[in-house]
Amino acid sequence: MGIWSEIGRCPHTAARSGALATAHGAVATPLFAPVATRGAIKALGWPALHALGAELILCNALHLSLRPGADRVAQLGGLHTFIGWNRAILTDSGGFQLYSLQPRVRVSDAGVEFRSHLDGDRVSLTPESCMTLQERLGADIAMCLDQCLPYPASGAAVEEAVERTVQWARRCRASHRRADQALFGIVQGGWEERARKRCAEALGAMDFPGYAVGGLVLGEPSELARATLAYTAALLPADRPRYAMGLGTPVDLVEGVAAGIDLFDCALPTRNARNGTLFTSGGLVRIKNARYRDDPGPLDPACSCPTCRSVSRAYLRHLYLCGEMQAAALLTQHNLAYYLDTMREIRQAIPLGRLPVLRSRLKALFEPAAGRPAESL
Repeated sequence: MGIWSEIGRCPHTAARSGALATAHGAVATPLFAPVATRGAIKALGWPALHALGAELILCNALHLSLRPGADRVAQLGGLHTFIGWNRAILTDSGGFQLYSLQPRVRVSDAGVEFRSHLDGDRVSLTPESCMTLQERLGADIAMCLDQCLPYPASGAAVEEAVERTVQWARRCRASHRRADQALFGIVQGGWEERARKRCAEALGAMDFPGYAVGGLVLGEPSELARATLAYTAALLPADRPRYAMGLGTPVDLVEGVAAGIDLFDCALPTRNARNGTLFTSGGLVRIKNARYRDDPGPLDPACSCPTCRSVSRAYLRHLYLCGEMQAAALLTQHNLAYYLDTMREIRQAIPLGRLPVLRSRLKALFEPAAGRPAESL
């Protein structure tokens, strides 16, 4: 029996709802995982995230291995105990971070060598050490080591990255030992359908508990990213959870769900909150704008999060312009509430056949005809 079971299906798209079994309880899919790279959500504590209903968070195994170290985390009871989060955790292997650290990274078939951004020490990461690291941390879901490519990439570079990703996945599968941890393979292949198909078929033959689509949102047009995601999702086993890494906007989420994706993560809602950009039921709100200086209304009248229930837009603007830490906390709380509420609405819409209506509404809010989200009234 697999770790994911289907509950409902959309009659108009490839969307499906389901339940994902983890060592820390079942979680409803499709779901959005807030990003806690170093074991914390910036500006927001666990009690607030619990209250918002988050069931899965993403931590980065590479960052945690550099500081405080996987052995220290293991000695202190594992990642859940160390950070005080008693729900499910997914750890990213660090493949994307290694991509972003160029040119300090040397990639070979053996693995990856790079200089730590903390102290400059040389660090080596192989598929085998990547598995040991994530097993020591004790995440519910672990990811294979993979190779991302910058946009644009084609030809020999893509073929080499796919072959390396497949070989690394095979080594990860062979060395992974922890029975209470699900290991996901990651499909790479740039933006070439043939390469994506070859990678997906090779990983499918390895019978992973789940699969991810990686190597997107690296500078390519959003239309290309979504087309590549939809094409790749259709190649993945229908009885396994499918995870789109690093997406994205509310429209990315609903488009991904319509393509058959079950899991998402992205730092966008928390990063945008700290920059004063909020997602609301009426569109985007840029809280620093002068129009909110004397606005006594809530950030989003349709939202029931503590931020929208307790303070005004005028006050939030004041805190943001003053650089108060409370601004980041309140705004982050709202953006994550919006994302988690949107995912709940998507889950409810799937079996009722209402996903196309929700999809149209989100596109109108955040991708109007002019190509730029309109600011909420």
